[in-house]
Amino acid sequence: MGSTAKRTPSLLAAVDLGSNSFHMVIAREVRGELQVVDRLKERVQLAAGLTEEGMLDEASQERAFATLERFGQRLRGVAPERIRAVGTSALRQARNARLFLREAEERLGHRIEIVSGQEEARLIHAGVAHTIASSRTRHLVIDIGGGSTECIVGRGFEAELCESISMGCVSFSLRFFGDGELSAGRFDKAVLAAKREMLAARHRLLEQGWRSEVGSSGSIGAIDEVVRANGWATSGITLASLQKVRAALEAAGRTDRLSMKGLKSDRHPIFAGGVAILIALFESLGIKRLQYTQAAMREGLLYEQMGRLRHDDIRDFTIRRMSEQYHVDEVQAGRVEALAGFLRAQVEGAWSLESEEASELLAWSARLHEVGLSISHSGYHKHGGYLVEHSEMPGFSRDEQGALAQLIRSHRKSLADKSFEAHSRDEAELLRRLAVLLRLAVLLHRERAEEPVVLAGARARGKTLTLTFQAGWLAAHPLTLADLEGEREELRAIGLKLVFA
Repeated sequence: MGSTAKRTPSLLAAVDLGSNSFHMVIAREVRGELQVVDRLKERVQLAAGLTEEGMLDEASQERAFATLERFGQRLRGVAPERIRAVGTSALRQARNARLFLREAEERLGHRIEIVSGQEEARLIHAGVAHTIASSRTRHLVIDIGGGSTECIVGRGFEAELCESISMGCVSFSLRFFGDGELSAGRFDKAVLAAKREMLAARHRLLEQGWRSEVGSSGSIGAIDEVVRANGWATSGITLASLQKVRAALEAAGRTDRLSMKGLKSDRHPIFAGGVAILIALFESLGIKRLQYTQAAMREGLLYEQMGRLRHDDIRDFTIRRMSEQYHVDEVQAGRVEALAGFLRAQVEGAWSLESEEASELLAWSARLHEVGLSISHSGYHKHGGYLVEHSEMPGFSRDEQGALAQLIRSHRKSLADKSFEAHSRDEAELLRRLAVLLRLAVLLHRERAEEPVVLAGARARGKTLTLTFQAGWLAAHPLTLADLEGEREELRAIGLKLVFA
């Protein structure tokens, strides 16, 4: 993957593989703000291609691949480190998502992350907040996607509560209006089902409270356009205007007979599902007026990418917060992080660990390797892996969390387990090598002492790793010597030879 095309250094790009449409936004950074230079949107309808068995069918995959190939051509002028591509609800659900991503990444020419519902909500808020950030009062942001609906309560740029609810315009349209009928009975069932879906989130949202409401993305944008075009509300969407939209849909009777001012024909098959969901949200949350903004998750991705490039990465904040929450010994974690980083620098060329991804994963895993001690010392590496894999970690994709959890689980005891098989072959190789370096850094700092480890250097050659200590240091540290001898046997089980002197 990649290209030799000339790249514009100031460009940033975000690709959103939504459950209904794929979006790409390319922007230029101008004095800390984004200036959009290009947008692409194609209706792919991944969610409609999910079979009863939870698999993406061939037709939806082919639509996606063709779209990503076109997107990939446009991305050739953007530096890879300034691109972020994410998948959402349909890819979270698809059982064959991993196989799909292999081909999808090849067509796009860039890595694609699958984000959790909570992370999707946070990114949506990050995009929308830049249009309302002057407000010091709380606001509610709603985004109805193809397969999920995100509701976020925030203040300024901070998302205080993120809720992702499993209902979207595509899934609800297929479920309640799939045969094209738009009757009052169908709408009643759809609205009731949406209210049931959000029961658990409703109390938490109302408990937060807010002063204003904002809607984003396709479904709400389409409803706003219809409301304005027909003169059913002067500013924003109201419940009364939604009821007029519903009445017009019921009067049409069928999706193939729709002729509504302001509604594009390609939105006809999925419009009713979005309307039903929004009516349920208005009635359940007591919304008075919803203002629409074009900003959405893709803008959130761009602003976050700007932060990462300036080394203001929310993932670092998440690691610090988790470390504090579980009372990690930060001094010890710092020792381990420093030594692991030294070891990586020594062997990065021989073991292909030069990437920023490798550096970040090793540093983060070192800082959190003892997070499981808050539960129990016995098996704390397993407890730590579980906490990292299943916690909400803002800024991290599902794959990043899985990789981080793998390193924490693998920093002690056996390395010859089957858990690495959950990763692709190349990723498993990368993680095993990082795990070896983390294990050695932990082992060499077992005494938790201020005394530095006098390691003269490390060298990797093929499947042999050599550690060189200052003369006499190992003899003066018999426990460390015994630990290294034990580690030599552990590494032999995975085909690595550890040499030390």
